[in-house]
Amino acid sequence: MANGCEHPAACHTGEAPILASATKKGRFWLLIEHAGPWAAELEECRLPDEVHRLISRARALDIRPQLIRRPGRREARTGPLHVYVAACAVDDPWLAEAFLERPDDLDLGALVHGVVPESCILVNEPMYLVCTHGRHNACCARLGLPLARFLDENLPGEVWETTHVGGDRYAANLVCLPHGLYYGSMSQAAAIAAANAYRHGEVVLDRFRGRAGIPEPLQAAEHFVRAHTGEISVGGVAVESSRSVDDSTICVVRCTTKRGTSRFRVVVEPTVFTAPCGSLCADGIPTYRLAELSELTPALT
Repeated sequence: MANGCEHPAACHTGEAPILASATKKGRFWLLIEHAGPWAAELEECRLPDEVHRLISRARALDIRPQLIRRPGRREARTGPLHVYVAACAVDDPWLAEAFLERPDDLDLGALVHGVVPESCILVNEPMYLVCTHGRHNACCARLGLPLARFLDENLPGEVWETTHVGGDRYAANLVCLPHGLYYGSMSQAAAIAAANAYRHGEVVLDRFRGRAGIPEPLQAAEHFVRAHTGEISVGGVAVESSRSVDDSTICVVRCTTKRGTSRFRVVVEPTVFTAPCGSLCADGIPTYRLAELSELTPALT
């Protein structure tokens, strides 16, 4: 463990399993540019009252609010409030941008219906968020800040520092929008590989935490089908149905490749990974194991 870090070292190096650990609360996003300082919680940040109202409205609609800033810059913006909104939980995920004179006018109701608010303009380029929220957890700043600056040098204009995204133990964390792909335990090389893959509509399974906005067992089922089939396109694997039986989750997962579409019955079960570093480490890390994976025979027509 690094000085001041309570996490097992394996969490930050990629040796611990991190699959199926993306937030299930990330179906829709509200990103607000604010240079800082960032308090431990958004509600404690020194923000204009109208911005706090916007954040409260977002939470009430189950939209995930985040503060963002450009890597290495702490100059406060003047003028209209700069925001992005993202819809991950739609058939064709999208990202849009707005400069708001009146934050109260942002139509968040449209967002949760998958519609771009009238005040926003679609953005064609991907966005990469790196958690650098040191007031929430020191590891996020220690590991996230250098990663954000490195990515910004290689992907200028597409990288933002952000507040807590969940999973401090997996710092440095990277989120790719608009699809809400989560990566953790990121090195510089791993982050560039993930970003380049995303630009081509693909995922990298190494250090892939999952897709935001879906329950963790379903993230695990998707992961195991990708590992089994080798399918890496962002939209190539998706859970069609699921049900819980005791501690198990039984899923039907669709996998679409150039050769056609296959469906798999996947059963996942919760388990615990214990880091190999003795009693000094934190408690075991919750994860999932594959109990069954079998291809379903197409129904006769």
